[in-house]
Amino acid sequence: MQLTINGDLRTIADARTVEQLLVQLNLDPRTVVVELNREIIRRPVIATTPVAEGDVVEIVHFVGGG
Repeated sequence: MQLTINGDLRTIADARTVEQLLVQLNLDPRTVVVELNREIIRRPVIATTPVAEGDVVEIVHFVGGG
């Protein structure tokens, strides 16, 4: 399936949920915020929120500093 991830069109296989997408992208759900089609996806529902052909995903990484 094709998704737009952070502005780039990407082909992703075998990702039916946001959680599966993050696993494929080697991202820890605890360290990112995910926006799917302009809606922020809360951590408790990442595993059950579906992704579909043509979805637009924005992923923001937490960055520590001081």
